[in-house]
Amino acid sequence: MDKKDEDSAGLKVDRTARIFHSSPISPRRCRVLLTKIALLLFTGEKFPTNEATTLFFGISKLFQSKDPSLRQMVYLIMHELSSTAEDVIMATSSIMKDTALGSDVIYRANALRALTRIIDGSTVQTIERLIKTAIVDKVPSVSSAALVSSYHLLPIARDVVRRWQNEVQSAVEGAKSGGGFMGFVGGSAGNIPQATSYTSQYHAVGLLYQLRSGDRMALVKMVQQYSAPGLIRSPAATMLLVRLAAKLAEDDPGLRKPMLQLLDGWLRHKSELVNFEAAKAICDMRDVTDGEVVQAIHVLQLFLTSPRAVTKFAAIRILHNFASFKPDAVRPCNPDIEALISASNRSIATFAITTLLKTGNESSVDRLLKQISSFMGEISDEFKVTVVEAIRTLCLKFPSKQAGMLAFLGGILREEGGYDFKRAVVESMFDLIKFVPESKEDALSMLAEFIEDCEFNKLAVRILHLLGMEGPKTKTPTKYIRYIYNRVVLENSIVRAAAVTALGKFGLSHDVEVRKSVRVLLTRCLDDTDDEVRDRAALNLRLLEEDEDKETATRFLRNDSMFSLPTLEHQLVMYVTSEDRDVFSSPFDLSKVPVVTREQADAEERTKKLTSATPTLKAPTTGPKPAAKAGAESAASAAAASQQYAQQLQQVPELASYGGVLKSSPLVELTESETEYVVTAVKHIFHEHIVLQFDIKNTLPDTVLTDVSVVATPADEDGESGLEEDFIIPVPKLETNVPGTVYVSFKKVEGEGAFVATTFTNILKFTSKEIDPTTNEPEDGGYEDEYQVEDFDLNGADYIIPAYAGSFENVWEQAAGGEQASETLQLSNIKSIADATEQLAKALSLQPLEGTDVPLSQSTHTLKLYGKSITGGKVAAAVRMAYSAKTGVTVQIRCRSEEDGVASLVVGSVA
Repeated sequence: MDKKDEDSAGLKVDRTARIFHSSPISPRRCRVLLTKIALLLFTGEKFPTNEATTLFFGISKLFQSKDPSLRQMVYLIMHELSSTAEDVIMATSSIMKDTALGSDVIYRANALRALTRIIDGSTVQTIERLIKTAIVDKVPSVSSAALVSSYHLLPIARDVVRRWQNEVQSAVEGAKSGGGFMGFVGGSAGNIPQATSYTSQYHAVGLLYQLRSGDRMALVKMVQQYSAPGLIRSPAATMLLVRLAAKLAEDDPGLRKPMLQLLDGWLRHKSELVNFEAAKAICDMRDVTDGEVVQAIHVLQLFLTSPRAVTKFAAIRILHNFASFKPDAVRPCNPDIEALISASNRSIATFAITTLLKTGNESSVDRLLKQISSFMGEISDEFKVTVVEAIRTLCLKFPSKQAGMLAFLGGILREEGGYDFKRAVVESMFDLIKFVPESKEDALSMLAEFIEDCEFNKLAVRILHLLGMEGPKTKTPTKYIRYIYNRVVLENSIVRAAAVTALGKFGLSHDVEVRKSVRVLLTRCLDDTDDEVRDRAALNLRLLEEDEDKETATRFLRNDSMFSLPTLEHQLVMYVTSEDRDVFSSPFDLSKVPVVTREQADAEERTKKLTSATPTLKAPTTGPKPAAKAGAESAASAAAASQQYAQQLQQVPELASYGGVLKSSPLVELTESETEYVVTAVKHIFHEHIVLQFDIKNTLPDTVLTDVSVVATPADEDGESGLEEDFIIPVPKLETNVPGTVYVSFKKVEGEGAFVATTFTNILKFTSKEIDPTTNEPEDGGYEDEYQVEDFDLNGADYIIPAYAGSFENVWEQAAGGEQASETLQLSNIKSIADATEQLAKALSLQPLEGTDVPLSQSTHTLKLYGKSITGGKVAAAVRMAYSAKTGVTVQIRCRSEEDGVASLVVGSVA
């Protein structure tokens, strides 16, 4: 800040600190100057090193004053300047005088905080006794200051601070009796009054966790010890224990049960802060069951009837998040949640409505939409977006209710609102158009009218693009041409350019009159003042006028296929961040980026849309994945899945002649993670070959494996597999915990296009050599050994790519002329319709359609699935399910495929 800025802000600061050298010292004038400096520091001002050093040592002159208020300000500013000034350690002795037991208690805590900021790692031991004494001080503000200062010393002197564990533990237990002293705790932002010793107990528990963070058993003992009634009286300290217990349960499945018991006990704590933290920890726990969460839901339900608005808000917000992926568990709270719809606090009412939208059934949608409409104008844009996101997810779950939801979205689209709110509404309507075909005509009309008065260029451009893609497919495309051309006449150059591109897509219409009208309009655009608009118009006209290039025009303008965007992004990042400078000698190769159809892209997008509104749970390192995450992965496109291994396969010369990978399977674990040899497999499907990739890790210490290979033997019930082994690429050397990859290639006996199903038995073969401890090299000899791993199947799902279709009936009829197969199965190990729906869609590698991935009944359900084979043939399946508590889930699978042999293989993936 220069002098002009200081004057304009009313802060005339003498940075030479001459006033600090005056005699006698004027406490009032010095406090005023220190206050101005503090204001500059707290608003982000950075003092140059020389100025900070001058101020720091100028301020040290004020130690001569006995004024308590001035001394507090001195330590506060020294604390802030210590990170910038030089040679601050020279002030150590002066500050230590005010940390002694006989010093004034008012600024003793401030002196401790300043002292630990100016000290360095080499001199921490000189103040060790001082800090240990202060930690167990009877004055809460001093104890708290010493504990917080210890946090800051951990990065520079962790070993020294660890020696203070006994004192920290004494601070925890000594503070349980509370205290009535009104002290001051100095902080980076000033002085904070404290009335009890609860704050020091909170700081002590937090520091004790930091000191024991590397020892899990010590942490478990700490949580169990301090969870005893009456030992921890600080709600904030108990909240830390709640978070620690939840973390321990998350990291170690063996601790899940005892930690859940502690969390359940904290649900009945006398402090609401602890109750909420325990309930939230249980709801956020990975793979939490209905039985584990029932008590937490009950406590939150009780809080919904609290007279305090903040309590009701906290409870409904936790229930709102949890309902995204466990609506059945929250449904018993619906009567109390409905009572909050009319709450005067509109934030609470908004969360109540959106929670009911997630937990309600199809019959309650219309009633909830009417209640939402009554207060949409009274809430902020942030909460409007929350409501719209809930409506968007509901649109995909209940397609039959699209008319009412579309009318609601169209109504709020005409209301006042910012960009984020309008974008959320437009995106929701986009999803309706894409995934609920019955709503297309009405939704396009609403969006076309919206751009007549749209103030956001980004939204106008996106809507024009959509009109160009979908408008030509409607019954009356000319209606949309009028709206689009109005943008050419009335809007700025950015929107005009988008409108010209959209017009070009209408030029591919089968109607001669429409094509003629489009050419006339594009010709007028050649006189536009903006060169981008003129260039786009000329390009579109050229493509449309050349009859012999009709195919080129269709491919360029309609663009029914696209690059796999995650793959493209990954390869571009790898290209520009490569450490090999030679890589830039050749241009980026787009031919290595897989191209996916719109259907494949839509299938993946729909799954992401359905799961984007759910909380993102922490990805587990072991154990099963969350249901939402597993569902998203099962519908990922084959091109995106294959990309995980594309670069690795490209580096194998023997596989170069195979061409591109058509599909790569998910990872198959062939051993337990605790075994001495950990083996996983991936199946890569090529046109004429099947390549098995075995990733192997040797976990034995002081042992090296050489000549590592896998003998994979395919066979079916008849002893014939349809595959013959081509070659094996072994791993020459496999050191401890260093993974290696073995490739086994098979050629299809029947050639390209054959769909082979078989079972592989797998034997790991190698030579084991021990490490010589004297030379640290493997011994010359060794012994040959083999290790049997689990079998795995190559089945119909490995040849299927999930795809999206607007109508299941249409694709079911289109596949009627090919092969049909059916099977009835008893799934006794699956305990609910919802689990069966998720598992079957994953096992069959097909995309759920028409919202059937969300069962509305717990007793019966029909799952509609669609996909394409790796050669492009359509595959449709209808799965009828019935649940019985005695027998589990009974399913009848009916499958149709355009290609012979595919339907039976798909059904066999489950059978």
